[in-house]
Amino acid sequence: MTGSDATPSFRLAYVPGVMPDKWVRIWNERQPDVPLTLTQVPPAAAAERLLAGDADAGLVRTPVDREVFSAIPLYTEQTVVVVPKDHLVTAVDEVAPEDLADDIVLHPLDDVLDWESFPGRPALERPATTADAVELVAAGIGVLVVPLSLARLHHRKDLTHRPLKGAPESSVALAWPEDAKTDQIEDFIGIVRGRTVNSTRGRQQPPARGESADADRGGARRKPAPGKSAAGRSGGAKRAGKSGRGAPKNDRRGKPRRRS
Repeated sequence: MTGSDATPSFRLAYVPGVMPDKWVRIWNERQPDVPLTLTQVPPAAAAERLLAGDADAGLVRTPVDREVFSAIPLYTEQTVVVVPKDHLVTAVDEVAPEDLADDIVLHPLDDVLDWESFPGRPALERPATTADAVELVAAGIGVLVVPLSLARLHHRKDLTHRPLKGAPESSVALAWPEDAKTDQIEDFIGIVRGRTVNSTRGRQQPPARGESADADRGGARRKPAPGKSAAGRSGGAKRAGKSGRGAPKNDRRGKPRRRS
């Protein structure tokens, strides 16, 4: 099968916590003949998967290596602390890092936050994944700081969360290899940026039926001759008609009548 015979498709990778459902639904409405394939990848492996050609583009967490990838920032998430429902911090609406000074704060190896100073007391070992850390929180071993989407992804009935002010935040971007932009990527960019299907930005849409012909007819409209109005009358004729006094009228024999 040659490249021209291949069925077009779009492969999108995404990291845990990102919810691409709305964008995928819009894609399926606009591109019913171009299937979109979703693949979830670990945050640390997203760049490698894109460079290996396993996906055309990815919804990834920043930072992104801008020497290798093109990227469009999409949104920044709120950071929260996940705690048991009977934890003391559940009595407040917002938590400060110093409020966790006496707590063991779990730091999983797949943490996506860029910390300068990690809060609380460290655990003896770092959990391998965020999912493992959530299980330890449920067991009463410590608390966990994550982006809000990951707290929701790993929601449990015995756990809750509170916003953590002064903590680093995680942003999500649409990224693709810089030298591998395709028409499908351009179409998806339009979707995540909220463009309508008829938007003039991005890929050019074909003109509606009859649009070119209408434009040609409009452009070929003749201009009135110099000194003529749009109705075809001269300015002098209009002035004469308004004043009621113009050239003398002729009699029935064609001779000019004398004015009295």
